Amino acid sequence: MDLLKLAMDMFQSKLGAQGKDLDIGALQSGLLSLLGDGSNINIAELVSKFSGGDLASLASSWLGDGANQALSVDSLTSVLGSDKLKAFASAINVNPASANQALADTIPALIDQSSSGGNLLDSVGGAGGLLGAAKGLFS
Repeated sequence: MDLLKLAMDMFQSKLGAQGKDLDIGALQSGLLSLLGDGSNINIAELVSKFSGGDLASLASSWLGDGANQALSVDSLTSVLGSDKLKAFASAINVNPASANQALADTIPALIDQSSSGGNLLDSVGGAGGLLGAAKGLFS
């Protein structure tokens, strides 16, 4: 599964008409920077960012097979940071409010589609990938 392509398609769809005119290269690098390590989107790391404090139930709903709880723009901003979100919106030449809402709609759907019943093994490359992701969290 190509998570970057999935994230790009979802984001463009959530933006509606604005999504059709985006610079694809800017969108790709922006999403990689926001949701990954600059070269890959790491779903396990993304889930871990949204699993702290009051957001734990949100992340759990995205991993499960039931309905996804909505991610608010305020929660998105508290996790990813307003400076990074503003830079992303500027890089893709989209109004920050529109970009933030599209991201808030995209992230739960991306995590949901990348997991089945809370299983992230396939999206992180099996047990070895999950172990590598876990090591990354503690190094």
